[in-house]
Amino acid sequence: MQNKRNTSRTQTNERRTSRGLRIFVWCVDLFLLALTGVAIYVVVIFLQMPSLDAILHETRPAAVIFLDKNGNEIRASNRIMGTPVSVETLPPYVWQSIVAIEDKRFFEHGPIDIRGITRALLSNLIHGRIAAGGSSITQQTAKNIFLSREKKISRKVQELILSYWLENRFTKNQVLDLYMNRVSLVGGMRGIDAAARVMFQRSANDLSIAQAAQIAAMLKAPTTYSPLANPDKNIARARIILQEMVRQGYITLNQARIAARELAPATPAPNTNIYRYWTDFVLDEAESTIGTFESDLYVYTTLDMNLQEHIADILPPQVGKNQGAVVAMNTDGAVRAMVGGTNYQESQFNRALALRQPGSSFKPVVYLVALENGMTPDTYVNDSPFSIGDYSPQNYNKRYYGDITLATAFAKSVNSVPLKLTQEFGIDAVLDMAGRLGVGNKLRREYSTVLGASEMSLLDLTTIYAVIWNAGQSVRPYSITKITDPYGNIIYERNPSDPIQVLMPQTVEYMTQLLADVVAVGGTGHRAMAPGVLGGKTGTSNDNRDAWFVGAWRDLVIGVWTGRDDNTSMSSKITGGTIPATIFHEIVK
Repeated sequence: MQNKRNTSRTQTNERRTSRGLRIFVWCVDLFLLALTGVAIYVVVIFLQMPSLDAILHETRPAAVIFLDKNGNEIRASNRIMGTPVSVETLPPYVWQSIVAIEDKRFFEHGPIDIRGITRALLSNLIHGRIAAGGSSITQQTAKNIFLSREKKISRKVQELILSYWLENRFTKNQVLDLYMNRVSLVGGMRGIDAAARVMFQRSANDLSIAQAAQIAAMLKAPTTYSPLANPDKNIARARIILQEMVRQGYITLNQARIAARELAPATPAPNTNIYRYWTDFVLDEAESTIGTFESDLYVYTTLDMNLQEHIADILPPQVGKNQGAVVAMNTDGAVRAMVGGTNYQESQFNRALALRQPGSSFKPVVYLVALENGMTPDTYVNDSPFSIGDYSPQNYNKRYYGDITLATAFAKSVNSVPLKLTQEFGIDAVLDMAGRLGVGNKLRREYSTVLGASEMSLLDLTTIYAVIWNAGQSVRPYSITKITDPYGNIIYERNPSDPIQVLMPQTVEYMTQLLADVVAVGGTGHRAMAPGVLGGKTGTSNDNRDAWFVGAWRDLVIGVWTGRDDNTSMSSKITGGTIPATIFHEIVK
């Protein structure tokens, strides 16, 4: 009996052992199967990863940075990234503020901060929500550079793989450099340097401790902690960062206290749209000068930013529902301002370059021919009806003055006298004079051209007058002084040729006298008069479609146009002597 019991107990133990072994083997198989499945999943995810080298060396549109006549930045075109920064070149507190708040053990742990992840998990469990994150800077770099923001397990797996790949390929400093240069903080632009320029109008190299902390504060959520959009939240988080920097030994308590007092809402960057007509024009000039380019360019221009801003403020309220444009250049041709419309955001069409009828503002070309052929401002001419073929234009006010001096005819902008002068000296002489002044090839060979019927741009017209006030020497407008690459190597530098004397000194003296009379009391441009004004000329095209004034103030020649884009008539009260002359006056007064 006892033997049977022992045998039965032995068999039971054997069955239990066999079952336990089977369960163990089954668990091992299941584990191996799961491990194989995970391995296959990881391999599949790995195969779906983007091309790492391609993204690290991704191409982007070449940025063009425009600078004014003093070397100050105007704006940048196609700049999606700030200037590259590095741990080696930045003030230490800039990158330390980032490490202090984002990953204080960055230089101690591997690609993944296990301790940080564990701490974040416990915190989230305690709070019952996602209250803390445990991603290392390396993980954030992997996510920012290579991956989309989709919240999928596959993306997290790729992030882990990429983190190990990054730290295997780069040093910690290089990973941090990648992070600082690629993180997106403001307006689709990348890098802390871009944020520094937008938020504080300075490079990352010039940030104070307070400003560095404010930019580091944005890393958690750029919009939520923006010093522009939410300054209170930004400053509160920046204070925490300063405390962490003290706790981690990066700055002293006194430095933190000073920085805390300096924390302030960011000032919005100036509206660069007021320069867009100019930079669009300069970009075309640069491309025609050096051709296509693949690297970033620094384009040094002739722009006077203060003058540009001044004109941009004056133009819209003066022209009302109409459009307007202004060009200002030195007498040597350096363009100092160009405003091509009242609102760039509403219309990018540059009216300073549009072809319009100049009306009476073209008449100086005819009078120059007369002066060159021996007439003087005191020479008498006859103002009476003129007709040639079917062409019979009248004076603007439909009055005729009979025998008057050349100066009076010019100041009153009568139409018959320049037509009779053209008849006397020949239309070819007028076209030749226009060619010497730089616009001859754009004009039609007909009498209506004498009264400004042949279209030209405001820039062209202003250039004509610049020749007169440049002592009769040729003028070629220019907007670029030099172009360099980011390292300062000169790609192009203006090398002006000596000007050509295209007008005789006596002719220039007489013409400047005529132009001065136009802005005197009784002249059509008297509204333009102000201290320092040398003279000017009004112009109005048929049916008041265009109104012009071009004048000189000190060493500037300023052209003003107003009209409508659809070429319809403005009010009959608007002439070159009203709104354009008033705009000129407001600019120079």
